[in-house]
Amino acid sequence: MPANPFHLAWFLQGSSIQAWGEPWTGNIAQEWMTADMFLDLVRSMERACFDYILIEDSIYIGQNWQNSRDIFLKGGICAPRQEPSVVATLMAAATRRLGIVPTLSTFAYHPYLTARIVGSLDQISGGRAGWNMVTGSSDFSAQNFGMEKLPEHDQRYVMAQEYIDIVKGLWGSWEPGAILDDRENGILIDPAKVHTIDYKGQYYASRGPLNSGPCPQGQPVIAQAGGSKSGRTIAATHADTIVAAPNGVAAMKQYRDDVRAQMAAMGRDPDSCKILFLLSPIVAETEDQAKWFADQRRVSAAANLDARMARFGWSTNLDLSSLDLDTPVSQLSLTTNGHQSSLSQFLTRAGDKPLREAMIDHVSCGYCVDVVGTPDSVASQMEDIMAEVGGDGFLLALGDVSRRSVATIMDGLVPVLQRRGLTRRAYAHEQLRDNLLEF
Repeated sequence: MPANPFHLAWFLQGSSIQAWGEPWTGNIAQEWMTADMFLDLVRSMERACFDYILIEDSIYIGQNWQNSRDIFLKGGICAPRQEPSVVATLMAAATRRLGIVPTLSTFAYHPYLTARIVGSLDQISGGRAGWNMVTGSSDFSAQNFGMEKLPEHDQRYVMAQEYIDIVKGLWGSWEPGAILDDRENGILIDPAKVHTIDYKGQYYASRGPLNSGPCPQGQPVIAQAGGSKSGRTIAATHADTIVAAPNGVAAMKQYRDDVRAQMAAMGRDPDSCKILFLLSPIVAETEDQAKWFADQRRVSAAANLDARMARFGWSTNLDLSSLDLDTPVSQLSLTTNGHQSSLSQFLTRAGDKPLREAMIDHVSCGYCVDVVGTPDSVASQMEDIMAEVGGDGFLLALGDVSRRSVATIMDGLVPVLQRRGLTRRAYAHEQLRDNLLEF
């Protein structure tokens, strides 16, 4: 009997230059601006029948290493990055079934603009659009939009509740059948089926209706990375798919059980939301080759520790440059108004290790779990993980998107998963939500 199938998606770390300077990345410093490399990626994903690509984003250049931008600019760390909705539009045009999910942050885009961008993407893609909802994590990004700093972490999620209510209200401001296309009577749109939403909250307001028209899916898919307590609650309330990164199989299962219990308590069907766990598998032709690549990941982390720590600090809104690398992490007082779940997972994994060792371990890991081997052995590991966790799938995030790295997944791993009945061989539906709900 085949195991229950699971979903696959891809976590694209912005449209930035990933792994610049590493082997096999070719002319990435030139190619990223043309988007050809990223279009090759989504075409490969569609051949492999992935559910969606999530385009991660940030709207600032890091400065949280010695209070300088130098290390981020010299090493191409999370910069440059292009507007995700533009890249998403190109990806939608290059595919026919793959879901396209750009990140649009609540502090940088007014909810009306987010509803309009994602609604338009849903239209031009024939119902394959999603929105990755984030609240932001860095004061540098807030300062790019005229703010001194971001609100406190939990307050951002209180604000996000209003934001999402507006976006969903605007998507629903056109009733089904609003477009009559009645040439005989000269009526294109039925005015009785298009409504204002007249939303006035404490933080956001919008009159509506959405002027771009109805969405093919009715409501485009909402993705959310709910790691903290507040984030989990928002995800359980609104998300159709969740980006999750708890460390270890037991923590993955606990996370999934918690979010599904919250959904059930709210009256939502837990099966209506697919929780995908971040994974960075290392796939090679032989076990020895795979182990060598895994070892090189640690070697690279140790050799470029300043850059790796700067990248970690970029996501957690911390400047770690002044810390003693030999100090046990348990003796450091690290708190953040940024990505609290990222910091919490690092602290849990680190324990009493010295900062140097803990950081090398953290940045060289495969996100939730380390998965290393041949296509067959990696497929077995993924199958075992899903069986223990309970579902729903994986969000793959490689350190680079070179054609060589992508091929190890699309041409090496996925055919094995398909032969085992673990992932789909063909799309059953045209729209993203329907494919997510297929199993």
